[in-house]
Amino acid sequence: MHVPDGFLNAGVSVATGVVSAGGIGYSLVRAKETLSERLAPMAGLVAAFIFAVQMLNFPVAAGTSGHLLGGALACIVVGPWAGVIAVAVVLIVQGLLFADGGLTALGTNILLIAIIPGWTGFAIFRGIRSFLPGNNGSVIGASFVAAFASVVIASIGFVILYAIGGTGNAPMGTVFGAMVGVHFLVGIGEGLITALTVGAVLAVRPDLVYGAQDLVPGLTVGGPADVAVGRS
Repeated sequence: MHVPDGFLNAGVSVATGVVSAGGIGYSLVRAKETLSERLAPMAGLVAAFIFAVQMLNFPVAAGTSGHLLGGALACIVVGPWAGVIAVAVVLIVQGLLFADGGLTALGTNILLIAIIPGWTGFAIFRGIRSFLPGNNGSVIGASFVAAFASVVIASIGFVILYAIGGTGNAPMGTVFGAMVGVHFLVGIGEGLITALTVGAVLAVRPDLVYGAQDLVPGLTVGGPADVAVGRS
């Protein structure tokens, strides 16, 4: 999903940079208001985990490979604001230190890998959970579907950007088929990794999964104090 330099024209690259900067700025404000002291260290751990797992590619089809995007995973674990920031930090480090994705395309990559899959994935996760039983199985299942869908949606987002300002000559039907087809398969891997990771954390510390805090008895969720009912 990492978009290289020159794949989109300057106008689209600048526009996505502005949108991404606005998204990060808004996320910083909201994260300061809502991220609890208990979950704050998890944001760093999630960023480190996503950074490491993104370095590992898995085969998809016809010689192609994919890797974890991590947007939905981060937002489910630490919330939609801190989650986007965590993935954006990973992308900035990758772009600056490893030239992964290119610097002129940094705004595009933050939009396609952090913001779109993070926020759409979290919205889908919450929507699914709203009509499922309140248990760990529902959280894990919703995590799989949300992560899978977030990757497909992000790939469609790329196709739209390419239609607006792509610099190549490939027909749009070919671009759509290649991107969405491959990322449909990538999404399955994303869903499995996300579900397994969320399930592993739920098994030992369910209070550290933002999207499942309603399952923790006595936990009041909200501001930085994050005070549990009855805690002195």
